[in-house]
Amino acid sequence: MPTEKFPFTGHAGHTLAGRLERPAGPHLATALFAHCFTCSKDISAARRIATRLAAMGIAVLRFDFTGLGASDGDFADTSFTSNVEDLTAAAAALDAAGMAPSLLIGHSLGGAAVLKAAADMPEIKGVVTIGAPFDPAHVTHNFADALPEIEKSGKAEVSLAGRPFTIGKSFVDDVSKASLTEAIGKLRAALLVLHAPRDQTVGIENATQIYTAAKHPKSFVTLDGADHLVSDATDAAYAADTIATWAMRYLDLPEPEVRGSVPEGILRVTEADPSGFLQDVQSGPHHVLADEPASVGGTNQGLTPYGFLSAALGTCTSMTLRMYARRKGWTVTGISVDVSHAKSHADGQRIDNFTRVIALSGELDADQKAKLLEIADKCPVHKTLESGAHVTTRLA
Repeated sequence: MPTEKFPFTGHAGHTLAGRLERPAGPHLATALFAHCFTCSKDISAARRIATRLAAMGIAVLRFDFTGLGASDGDFADTSFTSNVEDLTAAAAALDAAGMAPSLLIGHSLGGAAVLKAAADMPEIKGVVTIGAPFDPAHVTHNFADALPEIEKSGKAEVSLAGRPFTIGKSFVDDVSKASLTEAIGKLRAALLVLHAPRDQTVGIENATQIYTAAKHPKSFVTLDGADHLVSDATDAAYAADTIATWAMRYLDLPEPEVRGSVPEGILRVTEADPSGFLQDVQSGPHHVLADEPASVGGTNQGLTPYGFLSAALGTCTSMTLRMYARRKGWTVTGISVDVSHAKSHADGQRIDNFTRVIALSGELDADQKAKLLEIADKCPVHKTLESGAHVTTRLA
């Protein structure tokens, strides 16, 4: 998927660093992603969710708030209110680029920020929070020991996730005054609340309070055993899939089978996670994942490439046997094909070996079984593998 830098001017005139993930196919909608407190746009959850949504036709802008990541400005001068203003500036920049957002996604304190911002953004059709606090002041528990020093001196340096940050009194005062109750109550967009029951940073009770304060349409989906940062690739992919499926209804997106993003007769493979090997595979209305095992740097969320090749051989074999048995009128009540793949060396060459074990059930005699075993070798994929194929490659 095309990824490009997207700088824009933040609330105080500083240049903020953004990264825009564009869909490889038709652009169906645009989402704006707000990261967690003191995080950056490149946190793994933000990156994975953005690339997964882009693969489904939703462009995503993720950016660094003022003073964080690659954005200009001093973090010590920021506040919860300034984060909301940065979100508004990001939405305006997207609008100026002809990509006005209709979906806001916020992680942790970013989730609180999108709830606050969305109340005054009538063009927003959907809002998603991930591990968000109901009370923005909840964030101060991360540096509770420093609060007396902040009150006394006006600021203090604290360590968050092993990194030093200067927290000013203005931030503490601002976040302490912030309330989301009214903003959530007048939200004119559909709401999806994602939260992990075992979140040790922002408790699940926050999701209950957000959900209760909102009017319908609203939805809640548990992230099961995910941690607060949604750092596990499988949890991030699940969150992205959930958001995309939910968004189809509330953003008035076309259903997958009528998107037309992949031409007829084409199977499209799109990288879904640049940090690993996860791939989105789409052919017409059908969508599956390809991956590699964790032992080689993948996340084991889909079949490997050779797994797909084995699947092609196994499915083609089963279909061929069913067609033959049906034509002959033989009573075959079930077919299963086990396929294994291995590599060997012979005469200095590496050879791929596929082994099939076919199980047949039904009223079949020995001659019929022998004939079906012979027919298995006539399946088209078997013939392709044995005879070889020519591959033509060119740049798009």
